[in-house]
Amino acid sequence: MRELAGSVWLLIKRVMTGAVVGVTISDRFECVATMHGGSMEPTLHSGGNEPFGYLKADLLYLDKMSLRNYTFSRGDVVVFRSPLEPKMWLVKRLIALPSDWVTVPGTYEILQVPKGHCWVEGDNAEVSFDSKSFGPIPLALLKGRVTNVIWPPSRFGHVENRLPEGRVLSQNRGTSTYS
Repeated sequence: MRELAGSVWLLIKRVMTGAVVGVTISDRFECVATMHGGSMEPTLHSGGNEPFGYLKADLLYLDKMSLRNYTFSRGDVVVFRSPLEPKMWLVKRLIALPSDWVTVPGTYEILQVPKGHCWVEGDNAEVSFDSKSFGPIPLALLKGRVTNVIWPPSRFGHVENRLPEGRVLSQNRGTSTYS
């Protein structure tokens, strides 16, 4: 009986240690997220509204190390907390960084992104709820950068970093327009 109790106690200790290590890694370094909604089509796919569609949704690998020094780049796909619904996480493309000038799609408006903020947009502009709707978001809302699709196997691979052409004027690099 003591031998069984000792084995159970050892198992519990190992499971708890694994859980603590797993939570620490997930919280600080990397994690996995599921794609929902069509705002990032065709770059990222959701499962749609069909039965068991969640099995077809992209499973995303998030790099959280970029949060340490805010080493994000224009064109990165990022995950962030919604500025309007704090319990909701959104996936969008980072278009502009602090002090950049950005043209707002569908208008003649040109905005400067305030210090400590960024401009995000979905790749599918027709259905995306993004900075065009709620404005620049604080950098503190960013959770991480999407680097890879890890599921389904047919879509396994790196998520491309790209920008809409001619939309951003960066203060950091003079008067160059990035495309």
